[in-house]
Amino acid sequence: MAISFGDSGRGDEDQMMASINTTPLVDIMLVLLIIFLITIPVATHTVPVNLPRETNRPTHTQPGNVTIAVDAAGQVFWNADLMPDGAALRQRLTEAAAQDPQPEVHVRGDREVAYEFVGKVVAACQRAGIVKLGFITEPPGQEG
Repeated sequence: MAISFGDSGRGDEDQMMASINTTPLVDIMLVLLIIFLITIPVATHTVPVNLPRETNRPTHTQPGNVTIAVDAAGQVFWNADLMPDGAALRQRLTEAAAQDPQPEVHVRGDREVAYEFVGKVVAACQRAGIVKLGFITEPPGQEG
């Protein structure tokens, strides 16, 4: 059995390998592609929600409508009358709820008032059976 080295064994060892093994490169690129395909939909996924639009609809004040105002100190006013306590407010709300047709109740809360006081007014309206309850705010751009 004879072993042949070509040109008597010289020159073959000095040649450089000219091919590159691209299999590891392709494997890494496929793994990165799969990772990006999985993570991009998760990063851009949002829950479809219909956000409210800001509208400025003028209030149609009718004679029977009630405006309840809460000032910065937490005092409650029925139209222009100061309510001495929560029982008096509940009594007036119960009377208003018994009317036919029932009046709309508009709540005007001061910007500086604690939410607790406005929340108590809303809860009293719910307990009394008021069906139409709205909040009065300043139109956009007219803060002052």
